[in-house]
Order: sequence, then structure tokens, then C-alpha cells
Amino acid sequence: MVSSPHEAHHRIFQESPGLFASAFRTLGIPFPEPVAVSLIDTDRTEIRPVERHVDTLLRIDLVGGDSLLLAIEAQGRKDPDKRSSWAYYLAHLYAKFRYPPVLLVVCRDKGTAEWAAEPIRIGLEKHPSLAVYPLVLGPHNVPMVTDAARAAEDLPMAVFSAITHSNDHDIAAILDALAEALRATDADAAAVFAEFTEAGLGATPARELWRNLMGTGLSHFRGFVAESFRDEGRLEGRVESRGEDILRILAVRGVAVPDEARQRITDCKDLAVLDVWFERAVTAPTADAVFDES
Repeated sequence: MVSSPHEAHHRIFQESPGLFASAFRTLGIPFPEPVAVSLIDTDRTEIRPVERHVDTLLRIDLVGGDSLLLAIEAQGRKDPDKRSSWAYYLAHLYAKFRYPPVLLVVCRDKGTAEWAAEPIRIGLEKHPSLAVYPLVLGPHNVPMVTDAARAAEDLPMAVFSAITHSNDHDIAAILDALAEALRATDADAAAVFAEFTEAGLGATPARELWRNLMGTGLSHFRGFVAESFRDEGRLEGRVESRGEDILRILAVRGVAVPDEARQRITDCKDLAVLDVWFERAVTAPTADAVFDES
């Protein structure tokens, strides 16, 4: 489900597409030299009413004329349904665009990161027809940027480090270094990175540390994009809650919810649609009846 930390953790790649290059260097993975990076619409909905989307999708044009797709997913917790979704995303992206797709999963806790890194094998146990090997960034491999000079050299990575390590015991040093680096950079750019950091820290003690830093040394950066994040966060919270209510009602009533129906409910971001489904869930004899338009 989407939340403000979730949004910040993948949207930082939209704000600073070059961040993926630092990320791959962090993973120690050789990457072809890019010449251009383009943001692609993340909606992967098919003609039939099944909603599919990735969090952030970038097309990366390489030296020599080739291109690939980088699908970025922010994952806040273990979700068994996601593994089949990721396999679907990659297969569909390749069929639609004919570019090799690469899956990058970003996590804020080690347990989720370890789970996300497990290979996804579909088919025979010893001869899978499809295998997915996600690349994962999390607290276990993202560097803790605690030096202001290093943070200033790569501000997007410094912000990403702060978000990823928001629950780490060294987060205060990371935030101090980032704050010092932002004071020395362009005010407009600093405002964007400051607000991404606040949103990405979520409901953690680190967020209060960051707000205190902003109050003492970065007060002129506050509010640059904060209002849009707050409005978005309120709506996302209502959407997440309504989707959970629908699944809870169906569970209490003993109505079986197939994986496809569960995915459709959890992926839906339209609150008005979810409200309709909620009302139907009270009496629907099957999960399919929740979506019935007749």
C-alpha cells in the first residue's frame, strides 16, 4: 500500500533519475553508460479490468543505441502477492516495449530486503520457465552518508541514505550531514530534497530530528513541496484504510478472495471506486460480485 514514505522512497528516482547510477555502483553491479533517462507512465492496466502499475518506471538509453527499462518498487513490508506481481510487471513490460526490463526494489528494513531479494521461479522446480532476480537496495547495502562533503557530492544518494536508514541508530549523523550539505546548495533544490527527506522518514523518531534541524537551520526551505505531500498522504491513508476495510469485511463474512481480486482491491487508488466496493462487500456473495457493474 502507498504511504508518504513509500512515495518518497521511489519518487526520489523521478526527481533525480541519475540516482540509479549511484545505486548500481553501491550494489557493485556493472552498468552500461547511459546517455538519457526518461520517465514512463507507470500504469500497466490491461483492457480487461485488472489494475497493474509499478511505482516508478524509467527508460534508460545507452551508449550504442540500446535501451532498457528500470522498474522501481518501494516495498515497506513482506507481501507474498507482490512476487507474482513483479513477475507479471517484467513480462508485460518486455512484451509491450520490447526493451529488457530490470527490477529494482528499495526497502527500509533488512528483513523485507532479504525477502525481496529471493529469486522468483515459475515453472518446474529444476527447470523454471520464468525466473526473476530482483536487485534490492536496503539498510544492508546502502551506505550511511555521515560526511557533509560526501553528501554534497551526491545529494540524491544522501537523501536516499537517510530514508533507507530512517530506523538506524546512526540516523542523527546522517541527517546532520545532509542538513549541512543542503545549507550550502541552491535554495530551490535544497527545498525539494529537504521535503523529500521529511516525507521519506515517515512516522519515525528521525522525522522529529529532521524537523528540529529544519526549524533551526533550514526553516526557509519548509513548505516548498510539503503541502502536496500532506494532501497526498491524507488521501493515500484513506485509500489504504478503505481497501483494508473491504478485505476485512469479506474475511469476516467468510467470502473467499482470490489473489487476483485481492490484488485489484489493494492496487486501486480511486477512493470513490473503493467506497462503492465497500458498500457491495457488505452483502456480496462472492469477491467477483464486489466488482459487478450490472
